[in-house]
Amino acid sequence: NQTCRHCHVDAGPDRTEVMSKETLDLCLQALARTDIPTVDITGGAPELNPHFRWVVEQARLLGRQVLDRCNLSVLLLPSQADLGEFLAQHRVEVIASLPSYQATQTDAQRGEGIFDKSMEALRLLNRLGYGKEGSGLTLNLVYNPVGAFLPPKQEGIEAKFRKELASRHGVSFTRLYTITNMPISRFLEFLIESGNYEGYMERLAAAFNPAAAAGVMCRYTLSVGWDGTLYDCDFNQMLGIPLKLDGQPKRHLSDLMTADLNGNPIMIADHCYGCTAGQGSSCGGSLEDAKAA
Repeated sequence: NQTCRHCHVDAGPDRTEVMSKETLDLCLQALARTDIPTVDITGGAPELNPHFRWVVEQARLLGRQVLDRCNLSVLLLPSQADLGEFLAQHRVEVIASLPSYQATQTDAQRGEGIFDKSMEALRLLNRLGYGKEGSGLTLNLVYNPVGAFLPPKQEGIEAKFRKELASRHGVSFTRLYTITNMPISRFLEFLIESGNYEGYMERLAAAFNPAAAAGVMCRYTLSVGWDGTLYDCDFNQMLGIPLKLDGQPKRHLSDLMTADLNGNPIMIADHCYGCTAGQGSSCGGSLEDAKAA
């Protein structure tokens, strides 16, 4: 329900791909057969999948942690009026994108009026207990730079967000994650159109951090595409670079049932410099901060 300029998955109202209940059921079967501890649900707006609530309920029944990567404005859709209550009831961790504590920068990246909707949605989540100390309901924000540069230190920008959102909008949250914009899809188009592509790629490569490379998420995360194809990460998914198993590409989730992926080679390309630059970047934010925690 949004079309964000930096979106590496090219999401928006015009996209028609939907993960089927059959594929979601395979995900649940894989969970039941493994000790995978966390289900990280993303989109687009994953809550708009007609089977979203069912898979959340089933994953929680299996005792797994569930993360919902939420664009916030989805919480305000009439069809999702009780979504916040559902997420709280099932103790789902909410991870919400918010590129700036200023309306102009957020709207420039995510669409006109999105900042105000985001504030309304965050206050709704706060009223349910999200982001409140002692509630057990985690609300993490995600910061992406609005431009062709690396994110600042996570600890410093988190403190700034916390102060500004509390004082100006009465909003609280648990943590803020900084994530590097990947040179994929819409952000790649922006880099090329603005003449920043070569400079940005050189910036990423020059900032290569071996310590960050040791902790990149593709070492421990398995990405499942909407059709059940497996990838080492969702960046590879958007570039059509599937996981290889026994040297064969395009492995489907059904193959996971009998496969051991420990030590399986990870597919890499130039975009991987985005995760290894500077303080490092992952779906859980800065790799330096994650290591310190």
